Amino acid sequence: MRTREYGQFCGLARAAEVVGQRWTILVLRDLFVGPRRYSDLIAGLPGMPTNVLASRLKELEDDGLVVREVSGRSVVYRVTPRADELRAAFDALARWGAAGMREPREGEVVTDASLVGSLRVAGQGGSRPRRRGSVTYEVRVGPAAAHATVTRGEIVVQPGAHPAPDLVVVGGPGFRDVLAGVLGPDAALQVGAVELIGDESLFADFVATFKVPYSETLPIA
Repeated sequence: MRTREYGQFCGLARAAEVVGQRWTILVLRDLFVGPRRYSDLIAGLPGMPTNVLASRLKELEDDGLVVREVSGRSVVYRVTPRADELRAAFDALARWGAAGMREPREGEVVTDASLVGSLRVAGQGGSRPRRRGSVTYEVRVGPAAAHATVTRGEIVVQPGAHPAPDLVVVGGPGFRDVLAGVLGPDAALQVGAVELIGDESLFADFVATFKVPYSETLPIA
């Protein structure tokens, strides 16, 4: 049962009551990537107690943001059109949070879903190279992987590896500096911020396409 109520007849207060509970935003983040089984959600949210996940899913169902469906022999959860209205707000929050980030803090992990969200947000901040056809980038950060296909300026980001990417970008220490524009393509390779597999000539386009600058006013954490 939801315990956070603000006692104000205000749209922002009501939104905070719905999505402001601990873990709720991350549950929705993962479901925005695609339908998930309960076990998929637990695997993608290390550290979240199973009873809390059950409570959050029930709350989201009651609020009309998530529905359960039978897929084969499994039950999957997916977002509703009402939840889809939150995507732009979530992207804005992710961009705002990323502006104050540099390297992961101790114990922090990158998941496939969080990497998808990061690339989607980064793709909104970069430029679009004038290249005909489509290019697929696979990005790996630790055990997490996602791939992004850029076609005539449109970017589609999906979780996991791609069977035939044009370029694989393996992020190392300093990869966040690449997305911030602090490290250019040549410098990123020189300092080992990335490892490239495939058509390395595409890396300059990747750097131009995916960008999340650091904030000039917020402390970097």
